[in-house]
Amino acid sequence: MPDAQLLEIRGLRASIETFQILHNVDVDAREGETTVILGRNGAGKTTTLRSVLGFLDQVEGSIRFQGRELVGMRTHQIAGAGIGYVPENRGMFPDLTVEENLLVSAPRGPVWDQVLDMFPVVRDRLKSKAGQLSGGQQQMLSISRALLREPTLLILDEPSKGLAPLIIDELIGTLRGLQSHTSILLVEQNLKMARALGQHFVMLDDGYSVASGTLEEIESEGAAERFLTLTGMERGGV
Repeated sequence: MPDAQLLEIRGLRASIETFQILHNVDVDAREGETTVILGRNGAGKTTTLRSVLGFLDQVEGSIRFQGRELVGMRTHQIAGAGIGYVPENRGMFPDLTVEENLLVSAPRGPVWDQVLDMFPVVRDRLKSKAGQLSGGQQQMLSISRALLREPTLLILDEPSKGLAPLIIDELIGTLRGLQSHTSILLVEQNLKMARALGQHFVMLDDGYSVASGTLEEIESEGAAERFLTLTGMERGGV
């Protein structure tokens, strides 16, 4: 059972250069839950994640992780506080081997065996160049690399993007297995994945949080119909 507030975002505002992207975003993520941020392209989902991770300089409001204020902290400090990140582009080094990509994240240790047991496809390809992997294999590598740092909260940005439906089903199964080990904050447009994994949902539109609760609550209030292109999402599109 989720029992404690893990991440609390209040009144988040963020700008890139002179363009304000986030105007007023509130997000709650609790221990033991998968929280899903939904919204159309341009709603502010990725900018919210980038604000949490300390990638942006022009951020106002409050982002508290386990009671600690993150606004103003450097990215490496935020990672050290227990937040792992799987970026939309997977963030790999394609000319390095799978093993070398993992070593960038953490030296060999007991956690390696634990992570590789969860991702046998990564173990089997340790000597392969990361750029030679399929899209699904690259996503598994990216998740594995984040888990080597043993995060309390794992943040994933559009993990289904560019993957075939069968690979998305496999990824859903993998992430379900992770839910007993770590809390997850997921940005996703694939409604099938969101529905399969999420317990709590936050809807963004044009830089504002416009609805929150269970997916059933959001749908019953009509927010999903107003702020999502459901036809494309239900097909797994982005």
